[in-house]
Amino acid sequence: MIPKGFKASGVCAGIKKSGKPDLALFYSETPAKAACVFTANKIKAAPLKLNRELLKINRSFRAIIVNSGNANCFTGDAGIKDAKNVTKYLAKELKVKAASILVNSTGIIGKRLPVEKINKSIPGLVRNLSKDGIGKAKKAILTTDTFAKAASAGFSLGKKAVNIYGVAKGAGMISPDMATMLVFILTDANITQAALNSALKSCVKGTFNCITVDGCMSTNDSVMLLANGGADNVMVKGGASLVRFTHALHSVCLELAKMVVKDGEGATKFIQITVDKAKNEAQAKKAALAVANSNLFKTAMFGENPNFGRIAAAIGASGIDVSEEGLKINVSPLTKKDIKVYAALNKGKFKATVYTSDLTPEYVKINAEYN
Repeated sequence: MIPKGFKASGVCAGIKKSGKPDLALFYSETPAKAACVFTANKIKAAPLKLNRELLKINRSFRAIIVNSGNANCFTGDAGIKDAKNVTKYLAKELKVKAASILVNSTGIIGKRLPVEKINKSIPGLVRNLSKDGIGKAKKAILTTDTFAKAASAGFSLGKKAVNIYGVAKGAGMISPDMATMLVFILTDANITQAALNSALKSCVKGTFNCITVDGCMSTNDSVMLLANGGADNVMVKGGASLVRFTHALHSVCLELAKMVVKDGEGATKFIQITVDKAKNEAQAKKAALAVANSNLFKTAMFGENPNFGRIAAAIGASGIDVSEEGLKINVSPLTKKDIKVYAALNKGKFKATVYTSDLTPEYVKINAEYN
């Protein structure tokens, strides 16, 4: 259920050649706090550059507008100008400040944003805002995805019911820090800015930064969280209330992250890789990602080939301290759609889990033809 005080909508603006929905809006009826995490890629799309500046000067946000079909990336100063043009036009329609609007884009890199098409569609986008509009919004953000992704969590703080609802897009170019994806999370929790930032950072680390499909990092990746306080709970600052909020947020993030992997381009297998008994968490994650990003391992999973040597080789090549005598590997039946890989390093007591998919001929076909 979409949290109190939020509305959404989605329309066809004509950005995509397919004619599918390609423009979405998430709107808070009252001012909301925003917490965001962006890609670690040094090449960042124009919307991310604009958003980072807005987050520095503003603590009150009302909306997020998102287009698919065009990434507005590698477009220089013109790209930032285009993004500002869209937010300025939307601000007039919503009767809010342009600085209170975050913007995102996803799609082809290197092409100017079709601002005229977007602005022409904004009046209808605003007019169609409703709680039920979330269904259209979550479809309008998709690119090569095969299904819309949404997850929710509800819990109580005192006597007040609090809700968290998130949607995501992502299927290819998935790699930690972060994946090629856009995630928009809405909550009616009443929470401090510091607590909101802390919760999101913690949750992203153990979810969206633990998935990989092809090891390729994109330029537009964003996780955005709006909190408008509509639940009217006692302010979450820390302690038990923050633990409860973070736990609920983590469940939403993890469910969305797993959906992104399951929808990996051409994927037929969902693979969970756990590396245990490492010296520290960083070592465990490094080894797990080495396996998850191994094309030899991923193709073996597609072919249901029980070649555990590819797992051992990937861990050995990762650069961590490991020995043949200490390494233990276990793999669940490969005929299943969900596969679990477990590797024990016998170097300590720490572990990490990452999620990936197999590598298929369909993945090659999709990305060879993407333009």
